Amino acid sequence: MPILVLQGPGLTLDIAHQIAQQTNSHFDSKEPQFYGYRLHNEQPLSSKTLAILSSTYKDIDINFLPQDYDPDQVQLFVTDMDSTLINIECIDEIAAYINQKARVSAITAAAMRGETSFESSLIQRVKLLANTPVSILTEVYDKRLLINPGGKDLLAALKQRGIKIALVSGGFTYFTERLQLKYSIDYTLANQLEIKDGHLTGNIISKIVDATAKAKFLLRLCQNLNIKPSQVIAIGDGANDLEMLAAAGLSIAYRAKPRVRSQAQITLDYSGLEGVLAFLPAS
Repeated sequence: MPILVLQGPGLTLDIAHQIAQQTNSHFDSKEPQFYGYRLHNEQPLSSKTLAILSSTYKDIDINFLPQDYDPDQVQLFVTDMDSTLINIECIDEIAAYINQKARVSAITAAAMRGETSFESSLIQRVKLLANTPVSILTEVYDKRLLINPGGKDLLAALKQRGIKIALVSGGFTYFTERLQLKYSIDYTLANQLEIKDGHLTGNIISKIVDATAKAKFLLRLCQNLNIKPSQVIAIGDGANDLEMLAAAGLSIAYRAKPRVRSQAQITLDYSGLEGVLAFLPAS
């Protein structure tokens, strides 16, 4: 039976009742579950009906659980870093310290919308960071980088359930490695910046982590863990995440660009990262 998941800051029991009546659904429980409510439907709603509901009820995420998705089988959670797990685009914040933010941010935005090649855009942006002291990266990590709302609760809940966590980023190992240590993340993949004499050279010394590399890393982890891609949840916000999202059993667009929202199975526009828990079994 199709399951409609309601969550978000605008959700109340009265609104959940209204949606249940309008969709001919019944409650899984009238007590909030998984930071929201689950409604059971006899038939899936059309995309048009879902769009009407979403436009009618503000600040609420309304999603169907895909019928071929089994929450009990999830073994791996794969997340993008910049603007997904964390609140910033690290490269843009580094650029702010050297008065290059406007220039770098424009290139970043175009790449995340899929308007330019991620690889060429990254090379172009990193070149602009040449001669930047490494101390500025430390400053960005210490003073500007925050886990997005609900992220700490999500990571803790995944650990409690025994679900492995992978942080896969088109950003930089300087940040992924620190987050890995702080939050006991199991696996990471990111780009390594070249550093000489305490300064960035403007070069990347690893293979660039583009959309294909992210998807391949997800599939390689599945092989190593002896699980199927259907047992993976992946979450991201930009065009560089699309292949990774397509490879996963459940794809979630988090505060994402329109192209990503249109291709992901689940969209979280209002809920925090704790909203992912709606698509897992209760602990």
